[in-house]
Amino acid sequence: MTIGVIGGGAWGTALAQVAAEDGAAPVLLWAREPEVVDAINARHCNSQFLPGIDLAPSIRATGDLAALSACDLILVVTPAQHLRGIVSAASAGATPLILCAKGIEAGTGLLMSEVAREACPDAPIAVLSGPTFADEVARGLPTAVTLACEDAALAEALCARIGRPTFRPYQSTDVVGAEIGGAVKNVLAVACGVVEGAGLGQNARAALIARGFAEMRRFGLARGARMETLTGLSGLGDLVLTCSSTSSRNFSFGKGLGEGQTAAALLADRRTVAEGAFTAPVLRSAAITAGVDMPVTEAVCTLLEGQTSVSQVISALLARPIKPE
Repeated sequence: MTIGVIGGGAWGTALAQVAAEDGAAPVLLWAREPEVVDAINARHCNSQFLPGIDLAPSIRATGDLAALSACDLILVVTPAQHLRGIVSAASAGATPLILCAKGIEAGTGLLMSEVAREACPDAPIAVLSGPTFADEVARGLPTAVTLACEDAALAEALCARIGRPTFRPYQSTDVVGAEIGGAVKNVLAVACGVVEGAGLGQNARAALIARGFAEMRRFGLARGARMETLTGLSGLGDLVLTCSSTSSRNFSFGKGLGEGQTAAALLADRRTVAEGAFTAPVLRSAAITAGVDMPVTEAVCTLLEGQTSVSQVISALLARPIKPE
């Protein structure tokens, strides 16, 4: 079995390293950047996005997306807003797709699994989500994730195929729950980064994580997610990790906002994507449609739009009526 990976960034490269760990089958990684393809094939490294990691020699890179059509399984590791175009161009047919992007599509409000089903209707769809920093995964540090697929038998088979001693997937049939956890936590991580950048302290960040999780729970249940998924690896687990470290792209982006930088400047200066910046306005619209109150999400949107200052946003949140938890 040949495993394909679409996306040569840090996370895509780390997952390729996991897939190649047992040496049982080749791994073909597609990258947009020619220099990444050359570095992986010639020197077994990706110094641009995952420096300091010696990659398995069984990983081969390509710039030809069509080459992945021969793979038996494809992990799709692209920014959420590019997933539709990439999956359409990949022509995967009936090849199972494991979606590793976390977000909601702008314009349609669709989850990634819904986008993939429209773009590639014959492909079985699974979602991989959980608390994962790419560098730690690539270095073989212990990691656990959720792998969600509506077909329980396929979920079990996929877990067996990509599971490793230090990379432990837990199977689930709650695709919606796994996706909502991953998408919402990105927005909340931006908010926690703002708290850090503004110097508001650890108490404030802990409170924000707790209240943010309440938003995730309300929205997830309204969209049909299961509570055990939201309190599991792809929900609460991922939220705790990404809201606590500048290794998180969303947290570091929010930290810049809290320090007084503009969203436009921060986004223009980044090689990697802070998904929360793009998910926030889509999530706000979806929450309004679902009748779900999400004040932290609204606050992040206000900051992204440049409508007010960080201090004004914080004051508005603190001035909300006191009510039962």
